[in-house]
Amino acid sequence: MNPTRPPGTAVLFSSGLDSAVLLAQALGRPPAAGSDDTAAGRERSSRSVVSPVTPIYVNAGLAWEGHELAAARRLLHESPFAGRVLPLVSLQMDMRDVYPETHWAVRGVAPGYDTPDEDVYIQGRNIVLVSKSAVYMARHGMDRILIGPLAGNPFPDATPAFFDSLGRTLSIGLATSITIEAPLLLLHKSDVIRLGRSLGVPLQLTLSCMQPRHGVHCGACSKCRERIDAFREAGGKDPTEYAVKPG
Repeated sequence: MNPTRPPGTAVLFSSGLDSAVLLAQALGRPPAAGSDDTAAGRERSSRSVVSPVTPIYVNAGLAWEGHELAAARRLLHESPFAGRVLPLVSLQMDMRDVYPETHWAVRGVAPGYDTPDEDVYIQGRNIVLVSKSAVYMARHGMDRILIGPLAGNPFPDATPAFFDSLGRTLSIGLATSITIEAPLLLLHKSDVIRLGRSLGVPLQLTLSCMQPRHGVHCGACSKCRERIDAFREAGGKDPTEYAVKPG
């Protein structure tokens, strides 16, 4: 690692609405049009960057991951990401020897439109994502990882106490500092949509669906319901393409 380079930030990036906004937030606002493009100006701009940002995707063997990866790569070629993030890192942590073939997330048949969040719980999900990412981070000089749970998340691996405890454990086990942050934890999805609009995130390219059809939101799973409701609450147009959009 270059000793003059600041430690890096990793962002768990799935191409979902929340993770795309989280990544944009980590980058900060892009330089204004017409900003100083002299050599001195570019040097000042480079000094203002706190740390390089790396999006990380962890493949766990779940049914929708191919769609998410394709959407992630498309998103990263668009503003505000293009030219401002390091290349996407895709890691493997196959969980199909733990989750049975009948598990809904392996089969790709999600619980229904009106089912509660608890019905889509994937046991140990954040443990898997963060732990695998942390080993990569330790080997590449990154000390901070951002993850995107929102307000009201009911799962035990999405609490500040969990992230603090896991961060301490990983730091001890990897003999390096690992901090886990969840900057969106006080926001609801409608708030995230408003934030994403303010940061210039192309929300229409994000993918938040548990059973996408040819890369399009199915419109029939609870994640699609959550997205539809959030756009209604946020106001303005929902730019998402749904295979089936409930009235």
